[in-house]
Amino acid sequence: DKEVRAIFLRLFAQLFQGYRSCLQLIRIHAEPVIHFHKAAFLGQRGLIENDFLTKVLNGMAFAGFVSERGPPFRTCDLFDELVAFEVERIKAEEGNPPKIIKHVRELAEQLFKNENPNPHIAFQKVLRPTEGSHLRVHILPFPRINECRVQELLQEGLARSQGAPPATRGDKKCVVPAGPPVGMFTSS
Repeated sequence: DKEVRAIFLRLFAQLFQGYRSCLQLIRIHAEPVIHFHKAAFLGQRGLIENDFLTKVLNGMAFAGFVSERGPPFRTCDLFDELVAFEVERIKAEEGNPPKIIKHVRELAEQLFKNENPNPHIAFQKVLRPTEGSHLRVHILPFPRINECRVQELLQEGLARSQGAPPATRGDKKCVVPAGPPVGMFTSS
């Protein structure tokens, strides 16, 4: 599923390439409002008549996208890096399927690493109880928790986590890279 997600990530990075240059920060209200200038975005890309992109930009999902990704100072992620720095690579791979597949696999691997920063930690799946299991009489009541044992386990976990390697991506806020201007992308 990571490869499918990588394909969509790449698609939306291509679709919204240069969107940051069409963001406007309005400071009339107590809270600044971020507005996306749709006409400028479509005009600079030569896609004013494109019904699909117009409907995408008018949708609620895109409004949420702008409100989440509009602020100039926030935590950056893989999408921001794609939009800002991978423009030339995506353009160069346009007619070469093996290169596109290689890039998709690299993105999928990065998505996997971002979601599983500590691959050595395995999680057990807890099975859902069967229907009517709460009516069974033979089930013993939940045992009382031993507070001393809980504290010991917490101390052991803290000791282990202090020796663990740092996560692959921090949640440090930074200035979001603007990327190239919209005018670079005139193909539909």
